[in-house]
Amino acid sequence: MVQNDDQMKISILSSGSTGNVTYIETPKRKVLVDAGLSGKKIEGLMQSIGRDMTDVDDLLVTHEHTDHIKSVGILARRYPQLNVYANQPTWDAMLPTIGKVPVAQQHIFEMGALKSFADLDIQSFGVSHDAAAPQFYEFQHNGKTFVILTDTGYVSERLSAQISDADAYLFECNHDVEMLRMGMYPWPLKQRILGDKGHLSNEAGADGLMDVIGNRTKNVFLGHRSLHNNMKELCHLTVASMLKQHDFGVGHDFNLYDTEPDAALPLLSL
Repeated sequence: MVQNDDQMKISILSSGSTGNVTYIETPKRKVLVDAGLSGKKIEGLMQSIGRDMTDVDDLLVTHEHTDHIKSVGILARRYPQLNVYANQPTWDAMLPTIGKVPVAQQHIFEMGALKSFADLDIQSFGVSHDAAAPQFYEFQHNGKTFVILTDTGYVSERLSAQISDADAYLFECNHDVEMLRMGMYPWPLKQRILGDKGHLSNEAGADGLMDVIGNRTKNVFLGHRSLHNNMKELCHLTVASMLKQHDFGVGHDFNLYDTEPDAALPLLSL
């Protein structure tokens, strides 16, 4: 049997309220999305999947919150081959906090734009979150598609239609509503998380997934889980139960994966 090496491979290096990093590679391109952990931690996570930061071509930033940009500046200064992409409002918001990034490594990725990086096409799209101009990305290679969608208060019908029937998703399931309501956060923060510019709950994440999962979808990663307002088992059970109740073939038609805040998932070929 001939093995197909012309594949897109992905690894969720870290996902959660404490830090977010995702790795995508094709035969000709290696990309990180966000750098929400320390540079040292990201280097270690890369090594754990048999990859090295010196080989990464691009770093795409979704928005300026700390759990997404903690080491953007550090990695840019440490790895001069690394091209950093964000839209202009995000650059304006994050530059004061990430330190100097060499001008030659600063690049604009406009919201709604489609860019080609060698054999990898990347489409950006806006989301509803309390940041300057938050955007996430859809990756396309060799007929396969991977979508990252976290940090949004809701998923519009228009966005659902745009990202539907991807081969794989990293999809937000941030909090359990009752854990959040009863938890230690101050009320204004609870309101922010629950609002239209906050985060998707487990139930809202499941609802969003039901609007986008299609016949091509084989892998779904539950992402951006809150450290204080969610539990891995509860998140998985809630989403899996809701999907099964609506006749989605969890474990048959597609796999449902949990992500971790401090451990990389193995590379997955799409």
